[in-house]
Parts: sequence; C-alpha cells; structure tokens
Amino acid sequence: MDLPFDGAISAFYQTEAPEALREAIRHADKDDVLSESYPYRERMGGKDYDRAYADLQVELVKMQAWVKDSGARVACLFEGRDAAGKGGTIQRFRENLNPRGARVVALPAPSDTERGQWYFQRYVAHLPGAGEIAFFDRSWYNRGVVEHVFGFCTPAQRETFFAQVPAFEKMLVEDGIYLFKFWLNLGRAEQLRRFLARESDPLKQWKLSSIDVKGLSRWDAYTGAIAETLAYSHTDAAPWTVIRSDDKRRARLEAIRQVLHALPYSGKDEAALGPLDPGIGGGPEIWDV
Repeated sequence: MDLPFDGAISAFYQTEAPEALREAIRHADKDDVLSESYPYRERMGGKDYDRAYADLQVELVKMQAWVKDSGARVACLFEGRDAAGKGGTIQRFRENLNPRGARVVALPAPSDTERGQWYFQRYVAHLPGAGEIAFFDRSWYNRGVVEHVFGFCTPAQRETFFAQVPAFEKMLVEDGIYLFKFWLNLGRAEQLRRFLARESDPLKQWKLSSIDVKGLSRWDAYTGAIAETLAYSHTDAAPWTVIRSDDKRRARLEAIRQVLHALPYSGKDEAALGPLDPGIGGGPEIWDV
C-alpha cells in the first residue's frame, strides 16, 4: 500500500523523532495515555463513555430545540494542533442535531479577493443567525498560530490581529452571541501516534496534509505561537476553554458538557449532564506544553 507523502510520517518517526517519543509509542498499549502529566493513565472505558455520551445526546437535542425556539445564536470555535480531535468532537456534537440549524464552518485558504479584505470579514459571513449553532473547525485564530508558524502572514499582520481580536469577540458577545472557544491540547507523542495511524489507514489518509507533515518538526514553534495566542486572546468577555484531548473520549464529553452547562436551555437535566472535570477542561492554566 502506498503511503501518503511517500511515508514522510513513518520516516520522521523512525529517524527524526526524539527517542523518548519513539519509546513511548513503541511500548504503549492502545488504551494507554502517553502524556505523563495527563490526570488519567488509561483512556475512559467504552461502557462508561457510551452511557455518558447517550445522556448528553439527549441534552444536546433539548439544547437545539431551545436555540431554535428562543432565537439564540451559538458559535463554538475549535482550535488545536493537528490531530487534536477537532473534527471528531464536532461530529459528536452534531450527531443527533438537525443539520439545518447546526452547521460546520471549515473554510479553505483565503482567495485572492479575501486576502485583500479585512481579516475577519470572511468569518463574519458564517456567524450564526437566530436559532442557529455554528461549529468552526478552525477559525480566525489561524492567524495566531498556523499562519505565523508557516510564514503565511507578516509579523505586522499578526500584531494587528492580536490588537483587534479582543474587541471583535467582545462585540459578538455584547450582540448576544453565545461564544465558546475551545483549545484542544494533546501531547507530542499522542499526536505522532495518531498521525501514524492515519498514515496506515486508507480510510483516514485524506485527513493528512502537507502542513501536517511539515509541522512535525515545528513542535516548538507551534508551542510558542499557541502560548502567545492564549495570552493575548483569553479575555473576560471571550475566555478560552482548554480541553486536554490525549483521551478523545474524555475530551468529547468535556467539550459537550462545557456548552450544555453554560447555556440556559429548557428542561436541563443536571444529573444527566454530569459534572465538569477540571483536570480535562479549564482555562489556559491547564494547557500542557
């Protein structure tokens, strides 16, 4: 079987990855969590996950009914390193929702016309209207991290972005939009393990891109850019929620719970929601480099 990008991910694992990463991946069972600082040593069991997930799906349907009836506007931004689980988490949010009122925004690279516009302009067009939920699979925060790491924007453009984003988001919140900003964080060994799994799976190879491959050797650059982004854009009006996503199951449940706990939807069942886990979801202080 031909591997995408001529097996560049396997080659990185075999020849360039730090030995500690190779050892962690080589000796781990599939249910082991690789990050030593993660609060759990193994991923959540399937039965416990399925039970909690089923309860949360019922609550999500209630929440969407409230959004539609009340005319509320909900925007959920999902950011994080490649393979952090953004798309999978969004999929679990939307599994039982009416797609007409719960849409995904995953914009391609800007066109020549869009590059000549105000940076936020193309995102404004995709903000939710009354009765809608919009899930942003990456967002305007591309400028803070990916564009910076790969030189797709100038330092001056990034500085302008950081100067404008707090006011931009404050306007959205003051206008009545419920804005949730999730930063999905995972360790380096887990990211590489997921990339290797994608590379060898014909059904998942489409998820890989040249940016993923080039980013493998730019971990430290990403780390610095993420730290700056969280520092400049974590505000009282629009705070970040960091979700530690080394265990996809716990990450998905926590992200859903964060939204459901925060929204005042009708018929909320607190027992079905379950408590938030401060070790998995919290502010930038739980971001683990």
